[in-house]
Order: sequence, then structure tokens, then C-alpha cells
Amino acid sequence: MTDDDRPLADRIASFREWVAEWLHGLYHGMVEHPSFEKIEKEAEDVEDTFLFACFADAFGIPSPASYYTVELLPYLAEEFEAWERRMWDRGSWLERKGQQYHVH
Repeated sequence: MTDDDRPLADRIASFREWVAEWLHGLYHGMVEHPSFEKIEKEAEDVEDTFLFACFADAFGIPSPASYYTVELLPYLAEEFEAWERRMWDRGSWLERKGQQYHVH
């Protein structure tokens, strides 16, 4: 049986599935994905701010909180190295926000 030999109801159902998949892809590409990216970057910024408040001395900025937050280091060790790399690679906070919102 070829596609043209199928009953009309099957062809319509197949077409509706194709249209639903296409519309979902369009919606995801135009609305969901950019929103997810912004949410992920904002969450990363919040995490970076928290880690910076806890471990500012890693960048030579004395902080009295670092004495108390050093106890968190074993729990945050895996994230600490990636965070430190991100902070050294980042130009500035304004540059990061400009990239996030496509401001040139």
C-alpha cells in the first residue's frame, strides 16, 4: 500500500501529526528555547553571585564571610572549579548582561 492507497482518515491523522510536530518545533524555537536560555543564564548569575559572596577571597577580595563559609567548600567543591574558571573568563557583569539581552 502506498500513501495514496491509505484511507482518508489515516492520511488526515498523519497530516495532523505532522502539523502538530511542526508547530511544536516552531513554538519551541521561537518562544521556549530563548526563554530557557535566559532562565539558565540568570540562574547561573545567581549561583555565581552566591559563590562570590562566600569565596571572594579566592579573587583577593577580603571578606569576613569567607571565614564562616569555608565549611561549605566540601559541598561545593565540584562547582567551585567551574565557577572560578567562569569568573576569570568573564569580562564583566555588564558585558555578560549585554550578551544575554543582545545589547551591543
